[in-house]
Amino acid sequence: MFINFGDIPGSQNLFLDYLYEFENVKDFYQTNFHNKDEYLTKFKNISDQQKDFKIDLPNILTGQYKGLNPSAKTQKNISLLSDKKTLTIVTGQQLGILGGPLYTFYKIITAIKLSNFLSDRYDDFHFVPVFWLEGDDHDIEEVRSISLVNDANEIKKISYNLGIEGIAEDENNGSVGNQIFKDTINTFLEELTGNLRNTEFTQPLLGRLKTFYSTGKSFKQSFKELMFWLFDKYGLILFDPQDIKIKNLLKPIFKKEITDFRQHAEKIVNISAKLEETFHAQVKVQAVNLFYSNEDGRYLIEPVENDFRLKRKRKKFTYDELSETIEKEPENFSPNVLLRPICQDYILSTAFYVGGPSEIAYFAQVMPLYEFFNVEAPFIYPRSSVTIIEKNITSLLEKYVLNIQDVFRNPDELKQKVINSISETTLDDIFTETSNTIETAFDHLKEKLFDFDKTLSDASSKYKQKVSQYLNEFKLKSIEAQKRKHETTLRQIDKIINITYPNSTLQEREINFIYFMNKYGEGFLDQIFDELAINKFEHQIIIL
Repeated sequence: MFINFGDIPGSQNLFLDYLYEFENVKDFYQTNFHNKDEYLTKFKNISDQQKDFKIDLPNILTGQYKGLNPSAKTQKNISLLSDKKTLTIVTGQQLGILGGPLYTFYKIITAIKLSNFLSDRYDDFHFVPVFWLEGDDHDIEEVRSISLVNDANEIKKISYNLGIEGIAEDENNGSVGNQIFKDTINTFLEELTGNLRNTEFTQPLLGRLKTFYSTGKSFKQSFKELMFWLFDKYGLILFDPQDIKIKNLLKPIFKKEITDFRQHAEKIVNISAKLEETFHAQVKVQAVNLFYSNEDGRYLIEPVENDFRLKRKRKKFTYDELSETIEKEPENFSPNVLLRPICQDYILSTAFYVGGPSEIAYFAQVMPLYEFFNVEAPFIYPRSSVTIIEKNITSLLEKYVLNIQDVFRNPDELKQKVINSISETTLDDIFTETSNTIETAFDHLKEKLFDFDKTLSDASSKYKQKVSQYLNEFKLKSIEAQKRKHETTLRQIDKIINITYPNSTLQEREINFIYFMNKYGEGFLDQIFDELAINKFEHQIIIL
């Protein structure tokens, strides 16, 4: 079953037009992913533009996979990267603990299945799926927590605790990928265990997770091991852009950014202003799209007159000093969200980038940079989007005569709809009828009083307003009483909401995969892989 994104609250207009009315956004994107007639031309352009260093990528990747034993399929895909006829289908994500929300997995599956789809149809090229490990991101708050639904059917947020030994939660600790787990990772895993229903899959699953997430490992290493376990059999390449060998390859990009940042910023500011006229600009524009990391943290580089400085720091560089530092210490530089796609596609010969709604939005701002850096822009392909409905939830929907679209409405409205459907007379009807009767009575009274005392007639409006106020208060008390009467029903509706539309947000943006894998085992992910559609461009409902 599929639902048009336009029927789901909160969908962005830019994203909706990108999917369904591309003419409205064509000025912001170089290519239309719907137009298959453009595919071959794009593939040839990307292939012709590839850099000589591509021949070294298999060796670099082999080094990154040290300690792992990749499948034959992954090894083949890695070896193919040296071939100029090999194009990549790339996706990426922040290194969320335990993989973050479910949409991370849907991005990966979309990329793998799209690679397979293209390989079957374009014999002149090879297509391999790549996951870009966004370890340079420094927003630790966005990656240290997961949400799941506990045994009491409540949404439970579980967070890895950074605040030990006097370390402030908001401290700039540098790139997330290099953050090392402290002993508090054990507390996180204990809390996770306490919020999982005990099933036949619980202990084996937790045992696996504890091998990935343990004291002394980094966010990046743990994330990589988790994704390797789940997706290596499909040939997914896990690519680490923090590797010093990759940073060495990116030196021309970093140097060009500090050299020509004024032209870059001006173009992005102009396109962002144009976006704001009709849609919205997803990313705040910075003068320089580059960060510098040192022992204190990761800091945005800002221009100051003819020099540069680190944001909120006294550290300054002349242009020559900064250029020399890039040459000698490229590992200490990293792109921001707008420059990252350029770095990625400069290295990887990307045919398609698989992204979600927010990424599609910020690519509208990124597009001018491709021309500046002489990099061929990829097609931007929408990731698949899914809500998983379990059979017990299906039974509840049937019991209360609800459809899937009802799930995506305001929770209070949904509850009232259900209560009204099981009540002989709705409170709305009762109080509307009573209110109309009072209105009629006061109008009649006002008319009668007018004949002998206009003052009394005018005062009747004030008393009518007071009666209406008391009636509204009485209605609220009646609704609470009705809720108490239907307490079991409301608990079941809360269960539906918390699992399918938690916090009034799509399930894929809130819930971690652990919730489902703990209940259904590893076969859960296999089923999602088999059923997930990559060519519908609507929100998919999958029944477990």
